[in-house]
Amino acid sequence: MLSIDPKSLPDKENYKFLTGSIIPRPVAFVTSLSNDGVLNGAPFSYFNIVSSTPPLISISVQRKAGERKDTARNILECGEFVVHITDEENVEKINVTAASLPPHESEIPAAGLTPIDSTVIKVSGVKEAKIRFECILEKSLELGDIDGEPACDLIIGRVVQYHINEDLYDQGRINELKLSAISRLAGNNYAKTGEIFSLERPK
Repeated sequence: MLSIDPKSLPDKENYKFLTGSIIPRPVAFVTSLSNDGVLNGAPFSYFNIVSSTPPLISISVQRKAGERKDTARNILECGEFVVHITDEENVEKINVTAASLPPHESEIPAAGLTPIDSTVIKVSGVKEAKIRFECILEKSLELGDIDGEPACDLIIGRVVQYHINEDLYDQGRINELKLSAISRLAGNNYAKTGEIFSLERPK
């Protein structure tokens, strides 16, 4: 096996090594609201569950030259955001929102997505997602010091409302085949839900 010190690699090679190895990764589509009332939308594959009791989820928002991205800044200022599960039916529209737009422009209309009011928080979600979570900010951490500047903002949100398409929900369980969630691989590659198998947990 190769044995490599991450410090010996340029940033781009570390990125390739990690994103090519830690696969598949679920893709969160996150909406947030600026102080000026602009609804921002962006996808993140550094995303997962933190806890089920209470329901906590995390996204890591990488900084650019030490500057916070719109999503992280909006969440820290507003304290609320919506996380959507990306699926086969909405992934192309959500991919459009990855384009870099100035903070005063919303990615939502550019991607052909439809805002929908939330129940508990003031940040809107988008109608095209089969599952979305209304979240309030639980905690944020500045991580990955590089030359005295943080490299990312780790955002942990507490889910305060679930929205799930009725077709997916049966006796308290999500039908993963009907959800058709997609996952991120390396480069421009994504994966669909493939062959499913079961293993009994040891007692």
